Amino acid sequence: MPLLKEMAGREPQDLRNYLRMSETSFQELLQLISGKIKKQNTIMRESVSSEERLVATLQFLATGRSYENLKFSCAMSPQLLGKIIPETCAAIYDALHE
Repeated sequence: MPLLKEMAGREPQDLRNYLRMSETSFQELLQLISGKIKKQNTIMRESVSSEERLVATLQFLATGRSYENLKFSCAMSPQLLGKIIPETCAAIYDALHE
């Protein structure tokens, strides 16, 4: 995701404030759930990456913003966010519930 790469080149605190976790924690969580949330590209369009799915979910959980409001910072439709966020939350729960 270009935004994360751009933020990583700046102050480490910026990325931490955006994700509400360190980059290391984000990468560890992504590694744990990536296999469960990764989707396959089709001939019609490219799928939303696991990283983008996790970022959108973390933003939703951290801010409580509506899907309608979140669409601007995530560049995804509210309908897509409505599918991605519950799937990703379930994957996070499955990975961390123990």
